[in-house]
Amino acid sequence: MIAVEPTLARLATARAALLEPFGLTESALAQALRLITEHRVDDADLYFQTTRAEGWSLEEGIVKSGSFSIDQGVGVRAVAGEKTAFAYSDDISEAALLDAARTVRTIAAAGQSRRVKVPVEPRVAASRELYGLADPILSLDSVSKVALLERVERLARAKDPRIVQVMAGLAAEHEVVLIARADGTLAADVRPLVRLSLTVIAESNGRREMGSSGGGGRFGLAYFTEVMLASYVDEAVKAALTNLESRPAPAGEMVVVLGPGWPGVLLHEAVGHGLEGDFNRKGSSTFSGRIGQRVAAKGVTVLDDGTIPDRRGSLNVDDEGAASQRNVLIEDGILKGYIQDAMNARLMKTAPTGNGRRESYAHIPMPRMTNTYMLGGKDDPKEIIASIDRGLYATNFGGGQVDITSGKFVFSASQAFWVEKGKIQYPVKGATIIGNGPDALTRVSMIGNDMALDSGVGVCGKEGQSVPVGVGQPTLRIDGLTVGGTA
Repeated sequence: MIAVEPTLARLATARAALLEPFGLTESALAQALRLITEHRVDDADLYFQTTRAEGWSLEEGIVKSGSFSIDQGVGVRAVAGEKTAFAYSDDISEAALLDAARTVRTIAAAGQSRRVKVPVEPRVAASRELYGLADPILSLDSVSKVALLERVERLARAKDPRIVQVMAGLAAEHEVVLIARADGTLAADVRPLVRLSLTVIAESNGRREMGSSGGGGRFGLAYFTEVMLASYVDEAVKAALTNLESRPAPAGEMVVVLGPGWPGVLLHEAVGHGLEGDFNRKGSSTFSGRIGQRVAAKGVTVLDDGTIPDRRGSLNVDDEGAASQRNVLIEDGILKGYIQDAMNARLMKTAPTGNGRRESYAHIPMPRMTNTYMLGGKDDPKEIIASIDRGLYATNFGGGQVDITSGKFVFSASQAFWVEKGKIQYPVKGATIIGNGPDALTRVSMIGNDMALDSGVGVCGKEGQSVPVGVGQPTLRIDGLTVGGTA
C-alpha cells in the first residue's frame, strides 16, 4: 500500500538527522531550488544522505578487521533536456547548499527548456512501508557480533574434517535520505541493511576447493538465528566438498539447466540491464524499440519488483522520491516496458517506474534494477533434469558480464554438474556459460514451478556505481547455449 503517513514518520527522522543539526529548514531547501530554477531547467532536486556502516570479518578464529564509518552530504542536480549538472558536498550547511545550487544552474544559462516553478507549499510524497526504521548496527553489541561469526566458524569446522579454513564476515548499515524536488515533492526513507557472508576451503589429497554462502536483507541482526547460520554453513560446506569431486567441464553447444534463486543473476545481467530506460532511449540496447514484440519464449515473464518486504533490493521510495513499483518487463514472452528514472521517463514520454537509484549523495541517479526475477512455470524441476540427454546443470554462479549493445554475456559457474540420459553424473569445474540474452530467452523450453529469490547478497554495478539488488528465477531449461570448458 502506498500512503503519505509512512513518509511523514520518516520525514521526522530525516529532519532530525539531516536538517536540524546543521541549522537547515525546509525554507532553505526551497530557496536553493528557486535559485536553480531561475534559469530554464526541466527538473532539479536535492538529495541529503547520512549513512552509518559497520563491518566485521573473522579468519582462522581471529578478528581480521573491524570497521565503522559515517558518511553524510548533499547532492544537488539540475536537468535541462538530456543534460545534467551535478554538484555535491560533504558539508551540510546553507552556504554549501546555495553554492552547489549556483554551480548547477549554469547548465541552463543558454538552454531552451521550460522554466520550473517551485511551489510555495511542499507536497509530501506517498511511499510504501516495506521495512522497519530500527538501526541494525544497534541490534547487537560488538562482542555479540564477533561471537556470531565465531559460532559460524565452529559450525563449519565441525561439519567435516576436510574443512581447513573458514572466513566469515558481517556487515550492517543504516541510511537516512531526504529528497526535495523542484515540483515541491518532499520524500524520505530510512533504510536498514545487513549481510552475513561465509567462505570455506576444503582440502583432500592435496586438492583445495572453495564454497561460499550467506544472506541478508533490510532488517536487524536477529535475523541470523542458529537455524539460519546452520543453513549457510550447510550450503557452503556442501559446495566445497562437491567441488573436491569435480572434473574438468566439457565444452561445446549443449542444453543448460539453471537452478533456482541466485542463478537469476544471469537473467539480471543478460536481460535486466538491457531493459534499463537510458540504454533504450539512446538506442544502445538490443531491446530498443521492441515494446509489444516477442522477445522471449512463451511462459517467460520477467519482473522488476521493488515492493517485496524486507528484501535487499526493495525501496520504500527510490532516490528521486518516487514510490517503488512492481514492474512487468516481459509478459509471456512479450516486451511490455522498461525501467525508468525521472529524466528518462520524461524524455521517453512515459511514467517513472520507481527505479531512479544512486549509490550515494555524491552520485547522480539513473535507471537501476531492484529485485529482478522470472516467474515460475508448471514443470517439475526433477523432470527438467530428467529431460537432459547430454548437458549441464548449473546451480550456482560467480562473476559475469554483458555487452548491452549486442546482448552477449559470459558467466562462470561456481557449481555445476554433468548430466547424461537424465541422470546427474558428476560435478564439473571451470564451466563458462556463453550466450546472447535476447536469443537465450527464446530458447527457454521448460520453466520450473520452484521460483526462488536469492538469499540477499546481490550487488549491482553500473557506470561505477554499486547498489544492493535481488535476483530470482525458477529452474530453467535453455536449449543450445555455448559452454566453455576445460576438458
